[in-house]
Amino acid sequence: MEAGGGGAEEEQVMSEVHLGCPPHFSGLHISHFSFSSRPLGPSGDNDGVGGGGSELAAATSGSFRSDCHLLTIQHGVTSSLKSVGLQVWKAALLLGDFVLHKSFSSSNFDGVTAIETGAGTDRGTDILDNCVANVHINSGMLKFDEAKVCVRELDWKTSWPPPVGTHVPSNPSRYIWSTSEVEEAEKATVLFAADVIYSDDLTDLFFGTVKKLMSCGAKKVLYSLEKRYNFSLDELDVVANGYAHFRSFFTAQDGHGDPIDGYGPGFVGKQIDPAEIPQYIREYERGKDLELWKIMYSPDQKQQ
Repeated sequence: MEAGGGGAEEEQVMSEVHLGCPPHFSGLHISHFSFSSRPLGPSGDNDGVGGGGSELAAATSGSFRSDCHLLTIQHGVTSSLKSVGLQVWKAALLLGDFVLHKSFSSSNFDGVTAIETGAGTDRGTDILDNCVANVHINSGMLKFDEAKVCVRELDWKTSWPPPVGTHVPSNPSRYIWSTSEVEEAEKATVLFAADVIYSDDLTDLFFGTVKKLMSCGAKKVLYSLEKRYNFSLDELDVVANGYAHFRSFFTAQDGHGDPIDGYGPGFVGKQIDPAEIPQYIREYERGKDLELWKIMYSPDQKQQ
């Protein structure tokens, strides 16, 4: 749930994920992503633990085993920069694989309260309405309690805690936080974010919000999936905009807990190798560019 971005021009952008979208399609499209409790092997079949590229599979129930499930996502095919939260981005699917793997192989996420702090520019009534629609679409298929999923707007410009019970024209009452919801959020132990780093100003706001949220209530861990490459007209090259600034916010550690680099003010990050995350969701190609970080925050952490 990110602070809105974008400039005056309504430039259209497109993510790397397009599943069954007809050419020149505009508006919202329905895509089906299949997964099961057995990860894909190198061939793209559910026969191993390989995390490599998969072959695309037809999302038809007749091709599934009994433990296969469908994740249905209503999304935009293209959008303006300020509405990219309507699209599906590759990092969100890898983050989905990570959550599925933790759920299938451990009890780490059992019974936890988790907050998705940003997976695109999730701000504005159209985007939040679409989030609610996707929760509703999938609650019956995936058999979760829809009432336990709360969609609220979190504007990074206002940091944490968000305004409570105040109606403003840009934020209908259904997306305003209540006092009890803020208290529940501060009890959360897991935060998720993906595809939020592409502007230094937004990165500053993101870490400001996360810092305050992680300083409240229960001890929290942030899983952030970043490094989105785009062609830069300024540099005439393909670059990961904002990535260096993102990395400057935390000290990186190796597998033994020793610092590698960075001067983060209380943030410490450990990189998780995507190759160690089996691929459960069939209908996307991972590529080799995405990075997943496990980030902790301690107010007592001294700068290196």
